[in-house]
Amino acid sequence: MICVSIGLNLVSNRQPSRWTFVEYKNTPHMKTWFITGTSSGFGRKVMEKLLQRGDRVAATVRQVSALAELKAQYGNRLWVAALELTDPAAIRRVVDAAFAELGRIDVVMSNAAYGLFGAAEEVTDEQLRHQIDTNLVGSIQLIRAALPHLRAQGGGRIMQLSSAGGQTTYPNFGLYHATKWGIEGFAETVAKEVASFNIGVTIVEPGATHTNFGAGLVHAPVLEAYDQTPAGAVRRGLFNGDFPIPGDADKMAQAMLDSADQHPAPLRLALGPDTYADVRAALVARLAALDAQQAIALAMAADA
Repeated sequence: MICVSIGLNLVSNRQPSRWTFVEYKNTPHMKTWFITGTSSGFGRKVMEKLLQRGDRVAATVRQVSALAELKAQYGNRLWVAALELTDPAAIRRVVDAAFAELGRIDVVMSNAAYGLFGAAEEVTDEQLRHQIDTNLVGSIQLIRAALPHLRAQGGGRIMQLSSAGGQTTYPNFGLYHATKWGIEGFAETVAKEVASFNIGVTIVEPGATHTNFGAGLVHAPVLEAYDQTPAGAVRRGLFNGDFPIPGDADKMAQAMLDSADQHPAPLRLALGPDTYADVRAALVARLAALDAQQAIALAMAADA
């Protein structure tokens, strides 16, 4: 089963748009979120739910015009900036500006990403580099940019969007998996490093949902040699629409909001019946394989 889940690749390096928030001070019930990739997908859904309930959002997008209607509706409760996720200097500039102008930001949601579809041999060097620079390095740099601000304000929450593909693998998504397994390892490590600063970290693992993930896939050139392999079978299944999409994106977005109020922060948030089934099966298989190697592992201890 293919897991399709995450939002957009951001490809603009414009300076952050600037609005002042003097008329909207945080109240005990109001939260402020910073979210990347908000023009569609989970980023958009979470942002809309936050605004509808009266919270503030600092949103990054590829084109600020994509949020013009919401900006007109919500005014100073929506701060918008264009961001190139492959530009570390731009990430720091936008994050610094958001904290400077909004004051406290309670949740930093690293959502922006995209999928690269193709067998390992099929993807080009340029596609490989852009996938890693966007999904992995960009997410790492976003978290790094936010940490000094979260420490200075006495805590907060980091929410890193991954997918079931951060714990499992499917043919043709090798580079996407490399970024999601990588960002999960990074985020889990950061959680241990910053817990004493009252900063919680949650890795969100959505399953297949009706978002724009599939439409936004970047496709590698096809090699005929893979036609009769699992990679070819998955390609045909994806193009034919053979894979079920059991997840409800709206419910998942609400679960993300709810998790931000849980203390301590859940390290992982598995969302969707396919995520639960696929991740559990993968973990059980990995544990069985580890147990099968117990004897040889223990035999490698240095002699006394």
